[in-house]
Amino acid sequence: MEPGKDSFSKHISNQFNIELEQIRTQMLSMGGIVERQVSDSIEALMNGDIELAEQARQSDKTANQMEIDIDQQCTKIIALRQPAASDLRLIISISRAASDLERIGDESGRISKHAIEIANSGINARFGYQEVRHIGMIVTEMVRDVLNAFSRGDLEMAYKVAKRDREVDQEYRSATRSLVTYMMEDPRSISVILNVMWILRSLERIGDHARSIAIHLIYQVSGEDVRHKSLREIKEAVHDASPEDDLDNYQSE
Repeated sequence: MEPGKDSFSKHISNQFNIELEQIRTQMLSMGGIVERQVSDSIEALMNGDIELAEQARQSDKTANQMEIDIDQQCTKIIALRQPAASDLRLIISISRAASDLERIGDESGRISKHAIEIANSGINARFGYQEVRHIGMIVTEMVRDVLNAFSRGDLEMAYKVAKRDREVDQEYRSATRSLVTYMMEDPRSISVILNVMWILRSLERIGDHARSIAIHLIYQVSGEDVRHKSLREIKEAVHDASPEDDLDNYQSE
């Protein structure tokens, strides 16, 4: 069963069904653009590719406009249809997810900006690049996985995305400590390392926003707002909303 996909499939008004499917599709399309923006900004840094970094920055304009369009459409549906229960939660979760996607796009734009500054500096030192690649891989996977979870109403995957944010936070703190040590050992590297530290901070925030999207999906399907809950409480909400036979893969976590 796919609750997120099927929860709006039996309305008297076929037009209402179409409207709900349209905003969900728009949000997922926006997610695809933002996911590509994240990966492009990281690749641009690794390869010193200024052109790719500029392309990633320009993608942010598209994401911004899509967020506005989705938000306006959600507002219009609420005003005209006055949806209740699961339909209202679907609309709210899509609107909130679009907002988080827009912020992920903003952070990707910041990564591209710092990548351009590093490339233009002419300094070949690659302090912290290994850490950026590693954390970048994790958050890119989180964004991809949470979009897949949203498309299928998959609460198991949403929970795993939320859980993985803790890994990102730990890796970020470790990377920051390493970069501070580099700066103390070689003051000439400070300008580049500061840019890398800002990039790492943006990656950490992307992880936060991917987690938030997972939380919105859990709210949509379960009806429980777990935004400020612990991982254990989130797991319990997912457990209560999911069929028992779907939980075998993570009951023991």
